[in-house]
This record gives sequence, C-alpha cells and structure tokens, in this order.
Amino acid sequence: MSAGSGISGPGTSGSGIWGRVEQQDFRSRVRGTLLGGALGDALGAPVAGLALDALRTAHGMDGVVDLVPAYGRRGAVTCATQLTLFTVDGLIRAQVRRDTGAWHPPSDVHRAYLRWAVTQNEWGPDERRKDDGWLAREEWLYARRDPERALLSGFGDERLGTLQEPKNPAERGAAAATRSAPFGLLVGWEPQLVLQLAVECAAQSHGHPTAYLSAGAFAVLVHALARGESLDAAVQRVLGLLATRPGHQPVTDALQHALGAVRQGLPSAGRVDELAAERTAEAALAAAVYSALVCEDVRGGLRLAVNHGGDSAAVGALAGALLGAMHGETALPPSWVAELEGRPTLLEIADDFAMEMTQGAALHGPGVASQGWLVRYPRG
Repeated sequence: MSAGSGISGPGTSGSGIWGRVEQQDFRSRVRGTLLGGALGDALGAPVAGLALDALRTAHGMDGVVDLVPAYGRRGAVTCATQLTLFTVDGLIRAQVRRDTGAWHPPSDVHRAYLRWAVTQNEWGPDERRKDDGWLAREEWLYARRDPERALLSGFGDERLGTLQEPKNPAERGAAAATRSAPFGLLVGWEPQLVLQLAVECAAQSHGHPTAYLSAGAFAVLVHALARGESLDAAVQRVLGLLATRPGHQPVTDALQHALGAVRQGLPSAGRVDELAAERTAEAALAAAVYSALVCEDVRGGLRLAVNHGGDSAAVGALAGALLGAMHGETALPPSWVAELEGRPTLLEIADDFAMEMTQGAALHGPGVASQGWLVRYPRG
C-alpha cells in the first residue's frame, strides 16, 4: 500500500451512511472482536508451550476449562493483546491524520507499534511525550509479557519493514497474525484492501510470506464476520484472495486442512493438536478456524482452541477474535470478561474505534475539530 495508492477506506468515516441499528451492531462486533481475542489470549497463556499430555496432567483430562493464573493473576493477557490495542490506536490515528493530507496507514500503524516497543523498555509512561496519546499512558501496558524476539527486533528501530524489504524474513510465528484483527474491522473497505494493509503491517516484524499472509487471511476472516457473513463463506473468500499471492500455498493448505478436519466428526482436542503442531502462523490460524467452525458457543470454542500442544495463547487469541466478531460482545462468557486484565482499556478503545469509523467526520475534518479527540489521538 503505497502512499499514493488512493485507498481512502470508503464507508469507514462519517455518520451519514450508518443507521442507529447498524452503529450499535458494529460496536458490539468491535467489542466482541477485541474482548474475544483477549479472552482467548488469557485462557491460553498459562498453558502455552505445554504438550497436550502435560496439559492434561496439570489440569485434568478436559484441560483448561476456566481462567487460571498467569503472570501472577487470573485473566492476564500477553503481548498479543497489547499489540492489538496499539493496532487499533494506529488505525484511529491514520484516520485523524488523513485531515492533514497524510494518508499512509502502514506508517501510522508502525508508529503505534513503536509506541508499544517503548512500553517494553521503560518502567511507565512519560507524561512529557504529549504526542503519544492516551493509550501509551495506560500503566498496565508496561508489563512485559514474553514478547518474542521478532517483535523486539522488528520494532527495535524506526526502519519500516516493507514487503520489498521485510523485517525478519525467516520468521514464521503467529505474533503478527494475533495483532491483526483490527484491520478486519475496517468494514467499509474492500476485502482485498484489508488483506493488503494487514500483510504490509505484518511484514514490519514477520517477513516470511506464510507469516504475513496468515495475518492478512485472518484480517479478511474478521472482516467478513464483522459484516455478518458466515465463517464458511469467509474461508472460501480468503482462499480465493490468497490464490494470486506468491508463497500462499502453505497458508492455503493449512486452511483447507482445517476445513477437512471439520468433516471428520465431533470436535476433538486431538484434531486441534494436529492442526497446531507446527507452531507456525498458518498452523495457529488453521487451529483457530477449526475451533470457531465446530463450536457454536464462544466458551466451547475457546476451550477447544487452547487445549493442545501448540501455541495455546496464539490460537486462543485468533479463535476468540473470530468468535467475538461473529457473535458480538454479549455472547462472551461474562464471568471471564469480568476478570479480564485491561477490560476498561479494551472497551474504551473499542468504543473509540467504533465512534471514529461511524462518526469521524463530526469529530475532526475541515472546519471541525474536537480538541478532546485530538488530545486522545494526536495528528503528530
């Protein structure tokens, strides 16, 4: 997505195209996506890295069925949720900066990720950095939650990784995909543009094609679900979009493997374990898609998504975002939501995103300037 690409995000800003019911449904799906992803992250974090046998030894044959402590508390999230919040922050600020004539969302998202990198290297927010916005002043985000090397090196300097010159070109992990749900919430964009933006932003830290294409595929799945489409139809759309992309075959094969597993009978932890075994981005995506396809309820889908020997936190985060986008926030288990770390922040930024995308023209633009909004999301 070059600076001169002409991508304007049709339908993502301005209240005129949104009716009240549509706005309320959109906000529920935004909240559901962000909270659902965080719940899956929190449910899987305590058992990420455990083989299935070890997980069952520690938690019983059914595995993890409720939130258990990680990082010293129940409901704690990993860096995947932290980065997802900064993705949202970057997308809102891209819309705000558009008033200045600057329109290059990958750069705005990259600046947001650099703000996240600061939280991993400092004790707390620096009130002197006025252009950081409100999210970077949330003290709980300064907890370091096992970020993988590719994230720290990808955002360790200000160079923007691109598809032509990606950061960490051998990195195939899922950490770029797990932060990419917000791209799918750009419901006024065409799916191919959502894919392109997610892919470009993923390459800023994860430069292997299977990693950044998995991130793009995931964003398109969320996009379809947020628009009320079925997950089956969404997967077929993704397969069609991937077909023209170099290096797509491992991602395509993984998604087709997930679809095949659905037809093999009742849901089983063994099938998720098989799908997630390689611990790559495409393996995590396949396991998440399977979990969301075979379970009608969010609680069951999340439990299935984390009880295996793969990257439980990543699969849980991906599946949770899919289920949240599909069903909305009221379908999420309330007892889990109540204990979720950072819940007030997640809700606040979800509502800000929904407001920006539905009523942005009333907040900023030619002749309009809400100073409170510009303090929250500076143009600098």
